[in-house]
Amino acid sequence: MENKRPLGRGIGALLSEEEIFEVGSPGYFLCPIEKLRPNPKQPRRSVDDETLEQLANSIREKGILQPLVVRRSEEEGFYDIIAGERRYRAARLAQLASIPVVIKDVTPEEVLELALIENIQRKDLTPIEEAEAYMRLLEEYGLTQSELSKRVGKDRSTIANFLRILRLPEEIKNDLSQGIITMGHARALLMLEEDETAMMTLWNRIKKEALSVRQAEAMARAILSGKLSNARAEKARQENDPNIRRLCDELTYELGFKVKVVQKKRGGKVEIHYSNLDELDKIIELLESLPK
Repeated sequence: MENKRPLGRGIGALLSEEEIFEVGSPGYFLCPIEKLRPNPKQPRRSVDDETLEQLANSIREKGILQPLVVRRSEEEGFYDIIAGERRYRAARLAQLASIPVVIKDVTPEEVLELALIENIQRKDLTPIEEAEAYMRLLEEYGLTQSELSKRVGKDRSTIANFLRILRLPEEIKNDLSQGIITMGHARALLMLEEDETAMMTLWNRIKKEALSVRQAEAMARAILSGKLSNARAEKARQENDPNIRRLCDELTYELGFKVKVVQKKRGGKVEIHYSNLDELDKIIELLESLPK
């Protein structure tokens, strides 16, 4: 991976909050709004209409206080927005003809990275959008979670928790995006990710009974505790079942390797134990020699 300029401070690496821009400042000018293009890889998929209208009203009254950060587009005369897309949308809503912008020299790849980091740091994303932003930074830039943690200024455990929610079923992710459940509820549900049926049951109860995060976690632990107790009891029953014990002994004698039979509600499995690769080769030869 190529070394890039440090972007750990997000958009602050390009535009200082203390920097004052006036007409004539380097890179600053009033850009016709039709010459601006939103970032097609913008991680934020939705903007609250009410919030946008409030920003538009503020812009009508006071104007845009901080310029948008842009780069020159590949098409001459146009500019790609790096930071400030919400201000751009609100300005269009306020029917502004032009917007103050500052041109910065960044690559298309850095545009994506800056857009992701800006939104993450300003908390403009839903939990799912933030998780997807982390995943894109990891996959498209080859970052490790440790490197990503430094870039966005968040603990590795926080990033890991966000990445885990991408494993949730779509219905639950939709509720998380819409604010119907919280990140705390999502973490409680992920305690049951090995049993989707139990997870979906708890998800429905969270909504139906308006469970708090603490209640959801307690319920998830109770479900896990019950499953563990049941599993231990079933294991003990099978180990003491004379028919299963006799079958294991017969198979162990015939094959020359320790055999374990695990009976489940539907079907089961036969485990053949070996100590090294030579023994594994012998087991394979035995199985291949069986009549088909």
